[in-house]
Amino acid sequence: MPATAKTAPTGYSATQISLHWLVFLLIGFQLVFDEDIGRAWRAVRRGEELAFNPWVAAHVYIGIAVLVFALWRIFLRARRGAPRPPEHEPVILKLVAGATHLGLYALMLLIPLSGLAAWFGDVALAGEAHEVMKPILIIVVLLHIAGALYQQFMLKTDVMTRMRKPQA
Repeated sequence: MPATAKTAPTGYSATQISLHWLVFLLIGFQLVFDEDIGRAWRAVRRGEELAFNPWVAAHVYIGIAVLVFALWRIFLRARRGAPRPPEHEPVILKLVAGATHLGLYALMLLIPLSGLAAWFGDVALAGEAHEVMKPILIIVVLLHIAGALYQQFMLKTDVMTRMRKPQA
């Protein structure tokens, strides 16, 4: 049964927390080790033959994993719900947090989908969109991290604890 506003959980489940950190690590890997896929994409666009490159394959498979895990996260969030923002948090922070989370979920879906369309469908526009979304993702992730640190150290809330300690 989906959580309602009255029954919103006070924390995340172990599965939600594990998926959060797994997707964080996978996205971090993608951002750090993206040079080979970029070279491969440019070679494909020039019509060159590609030799197998494990880094290119890893990028593709990890992108698919990010998409699958993001869908799983969305399913769990819809089914179980998510904790409400701290009660005394300023409204503007609640709005920024909501927009940041929405942006993260959208990018976790759109970036892998655009990569798949570019790589397997040879859709050049999807490849361009994939590249344009990369710096946007970096900004949104940094905003998310900054918000969590601000909550922890300036506002002294339990927001970061909720993503470290599971609640049944």
